Amino acid sequence: MKIFRSFESAEGILNPVVTTGSFDGVHVGHKTILRRLRTLADTHDGESVLITFHPHPRIVLYPETAGRNLKLINSQEEKLELLRKTSLDNVIIIEFTREFSKVTSEQFVREYLHNILKARVVVAGFNHHFGFNKEGDYKQLWDLRGKYNFDAIEIPEQEVQHETVSSTRIRQAISEGYIQRANAYLDHYYIIMGTPVSHSTGSPGQLPPLLRVPLSEDCKLLPACGVYAVSIEKSGICSKGMAVIHSTSATTNEVLVHVFEDHDKYKGENSILSFHKKIHGTINLADSRTQYILDAAISEISELIY
Repeated sequence: MKIFRSFESAEGILNPVVTTGSFDGVHVGHKTILRRLRTLADTHDGESVLITFHPHPRIVLYPETAGRNLKLINSQEEKLELLRKTSLDNVIIIEFTREFSKVTSEQFVREYLHNILKARVVVAGFNHHFGFNKEGDYKQLWDLRGKYNFDAIEIPEQEVQHETVSSTRIRQAISEGYIQRANAYLDHYYIIMGTPVSHSTGSPGQLPPLLRVPLSEDCKLLPACGVYAVSIEKSGICSKGMAVIHSTSATTNEVLVHVFEDHDKYKGENSILSFHKKIHGTINLADSRTQYILDAAISEISELIY
């Protein structure tokens, strides 16, 4: 998969079959759209293209309201990692600014999809809107297809029946700690990517060794506080582990991980943490009973098949 950071750098893509959207979570509904892109690209001897935006438009447009506390399932790095596992050929990441938000839907079609990309097919989900004030939709694409020489395809609602509910339900499930439910909606494990660093609990010898996983973006959504069965992977190495998410303040949560094998090998290495199951609810690392809770959790996770 090729990654471009502007429309101009993506010139020359062969017979582009294009869709646009946030694709936060790269969930089962998104994968339906990407599979259709793949089929259409093969039919037209072309390449599939996803146009997405960073930062999220709501953060830019509504920093004091809808975007103020917006939490996303994936950081940009995580989303790209998940997209690499699909059949997508190209992703174009456009910096979303207030100036760009003023581009009308027809301007977007004319200047970017037609003049630069020379899109062969434009694919839209049944409820997709784009352009200034979200004025563009599939009907407009259909009306413009002759003028700008592309085909317009809509993905029917029944084909992406999960898409209208997944993003909202996934975020709710994650924030409430229902990881297995979220994974079912996603059609893959919920992940956190980061570079683990040493962590001191202040209770040497009482708790298992823990690494802290810093988050790359403040808007990353974390599961509810608790203890989780996870797997951790880097450079082809994969180990079972236990993740502890606990509150460090009223507004900030922290991710700690104990790796069962090769614990120190993950320190300082970019890693992918995959969440499998919640084992225990909120814990207090300063509580003397926490040692027994974590020991029991480690024993339970060790018996899990994953």
